[in-house]
Amino acid sequence: MISVSLCMIVKNEEDVLARCLESAAGVVDEIIVVDTGSTDRTREVAARFTRQIYSFPWRDDFAAARNESFSHASMDYCMWLDADDVLLEADQAALLALKETLDPAVSVVMAPYHTGFDEGGRVTFSYYRERLIKNRAGMRWDGAVHEAVTPLGKVLYADFAVTHRKTRPSDPDRNLRIYQAQLDAGKKLEPRHQFYYGRELYYHRRWSEALAVFEKFLADGQGWVENCIDACGLCAECREQLDQPQEALAALLRTFAYDRPRAEICCEVGRWFFQRARYGQAAYWYTLALTCPRNDRRGGFVSPDCYGYLPCIQLCVCHSYLGDRKRAEMFNELAAACKPDSPAVLQNREWFRSQGEGETA
Repeated sequence: MISVSLCMIVKNEEDVLARCLESAAGVVDEIIVVDTGSTDRTREVAARFTRQIYSFPWRDDFAAARNESFSHASMDYCMWLDADDVLLEADQAALLALKETLDPAVSVVMAPYHTGFDEGGRVTFSYYRERLIKNRAGMRWDGAVHEAVTPLGKVLYADFAVTHRKTRPSDPDRNLRIYQAQLDAGKKLEPRHQFYYGRELYYHRRWSEALAVFEKFLADGQGWVENCIDACGLCAECREQLDQPQEALAALLRTFAYDRPRAEICCEVGRWFFQRARYGQAAYWYTLALTCPRNDRRGGFVSPDCYGYLPCIQLCVCHSYLGDRKRAEMFNELAAACKPDSPAVLQNREWFRSQGEGETA
């Protein structure tokens, strides 16, 4: 059985750290906590779980802090968690089972990271991250922000997931501030970080600046295909905000030059037509979304609702506007199969009942 060092970087996390460590303590063999300048009870909370607590001055560089945490690891693999992450009970069991069977030749274990949820707690946003990294195998974190490890050797995709459960907002300006400082110092951002810099500008609603960064990222032609597809989608949103609807649609359609359609993009094209009351065309794109295979292991951002619930609930509305009550009700029930307690599903059922039997919706 392989052994695992949990390596964490923390700062002022007294409200969530115990929750995280309690979820992981039974499945890891060592806990390392690197504190980057806490002024609350973070270190006191960490001391309930480990003696290995280290100080590391924060210098606006997440990769440097994570590499420091990994440097103290003594087990076969290093695992990272943020303080507001948890391992749910089923994922604890899955990780324990993986430890029993993992081939030591594996260098990196990729695992789903669940970061968005609906009102019922179902995952609405997920993507794979490098989660277990073989210790002392020459792999290091890179990137002052949106840091990542470039895998070397054999990679395994695992089933256990990490669940991100924020309880409070983090500093919304931190990542943009770090990128801006790098640019001000004359640093040229590599393609991956150019993409994430554009995302930070987008989050700050600086539409024109974000659009310019994304367009340059795409024009340079060096980006990972999943980032290119996402960049096109974000360009579309920026164009919409800048009152350029035709250019927004063109940006969405541009994604098809990179790979086969993603359900997320098909739903966005459907939304574009739906917002303009072009319900037949909207229905076409929502129907196409239902044919798109979901493949989380491509590594890109995944919105699970786009592979079932969202196109079905929108097709219900489209066919209702098109006067086809039978198809509208059918798609509402298909949406219900995905989310039985969806307020939209329940509201639609009530609306259909209010219209009476056999009437056109």
